[in-house]
Amino acid sequence: MKLFKFAKNFARDEDGAVTVDWVVLTAAIVGLGIAVITSVSTGVSGLGDKISTEINTDAYIGKGVTTTGTGTGTGTGSGT
Repeated sequence: MKLFKFAKNFARDEDGAVTVDWVVLTAAIVGLGIAVITSVSTGVSGLGDKISTEINTDAYIGKGVTTTGTGTGTGTGSGT
């Protein structure tokens, strides 16, 4: 008789249900965040490499910036 009463009370108790819901929801959000980071990181890395290569080409080096002299960084030199 006591076992049935205990089982009945246990089935009706909802105190831990909200905690379980929050744990599942948080795990889903973390999982989606990891999936997004994984899928985007390759493209961002490749784009960064392309930008770095483009900036380091001869077309941009020395344009409007003095690389010799006092080093004031005013950008008014001839770039030679």
